Amino acid sequence: MRLTIPVIKVLSALLAEPDAPRYGLDLMRLTGLPSGTLYPVLHRLQAADWLAADWEAVDPVAAGRPARRYYRLTGEGTRSARLALAEVRALTPAQRPHEGPGPAGAPAW
Repeated sequence: MRLTIPVIKVLSALLAEPDAPRYGLDLMRLTGLPSGTLYPVLHRLQAADWLAADWEAVDPVAAGRPARRYYRLTGEGTRSARLALAEVRALTPAQRPHEGPGPAGAPAW
C-alpha cells in the first residue's frame, strides 16, 4: 500500500475507533478530504483487503436519506495500518517549539 497523505489521513481516522463503522461523509469530515480524493483511497484499501464495506439495511424513504455504505478496517487492515503509521511516525522529525537561534543560515521557525 502506497502511503500518501490522504491514505494516512483515512487510516488515522479509521484507527481512532477501529471497530466503529464509518460512512463516506463521516470520513470526509474527519479527514478534511473531498469525495474525489476519499473514495479512490477507500477503493484502494478495499482492494488491498485492509477495508470491508457493507451497505446499511435501511429503507431510504423511511429514513429520509439514501442508504449509507459503511467501511470498517479488517483484522489485517488494522494490523497493517498500525504498522504503516508507526513507520511513518518514525520517519517524521519530532515537532518541537524552536529553542533559540539555530545554526548560522538556518531559518528560525
